[in-house]
Amino acid sequence: MVAPWSRFWDRNLFLSTLPVLEGLVANRFLRGAVTGVGVITALAGLAELAAAVGGRRRGDREAVGPGSIG
Repeated sequence: MVAPWSRFWDRNLFLSTLPVLEGLVANRFLRGAVTGVGVITALAGLAELAAAVGGRRRGDREAVGPGSIG
């Protein structure tokens, strides 16, 4: 995981090969944007996981409902 607040963010292969990127990578707005996108992605993943688990449980109840055979 590459987080904008980690040491890996400041010391990586891209910065050593392309020193032009140093100013961009050090920009606090870019770090905040990367963090925001990461948080949104994590929340979306958790929402999808919750929907998948909830849908599976709902589907199990419907299959064993009053009119089903089994």
